[in-house]
Amino acid sequence: MAVHPEVEGLRILVTGATSGIGLETARLLARSGAVLRVHGRDPGRVSALVRELGGSAKGYIVDLSSLADASRLAEEVAVAGPLEALVNNAGIGFGADPSRREESADGFELRFAVNYLAPFVLTEALLRHQVPSKATVNVASAGQEPLDLGDLGFRRG
Repeated sequence: MAVHPEVEGLRILVTGATSGIGLETARLLARSGAVLRVHGRDPGRVSALVRELGGSAKGYIVDLSSLADASRLAEEVAVAGPLEALVNNAGIGFGADPSRREESADGFELRFAVNYLAPFVLTEALLRHQVPSKATVNVASAGQEPLDLGDLGFRRG
């Protein structure tokens, strides 16, 4: 794939970049000439991706099930320099037993914390630093069902 002038040199953070859609997005953006900052939970996978992407790619290891860690990621990214775009891709599906409620470190239902709250916290914290300067992209899937506003803690279902 060729470098694209619209993307070349843009500094872009992709969360959840070590697998699935995030990994393919990071690879495509790198081939298109973007300068990537990639996020993941697993240090080995983040390191391997940074090596694969080469260039000036930078990795961030953060567990977005912790909202404090989402804020910390924003701080680390903001001090690293300008950022033109954020791709909020990180997310988790249901575990082996989807009927079992799992909680984040902060006491929220785990999927709600990672898939909804963490991208909000990350984006808001970055915006306080006036980044990203061009775009924020939120990736979602069919698994992102409408919220039951009467059961935001997912205690009934």
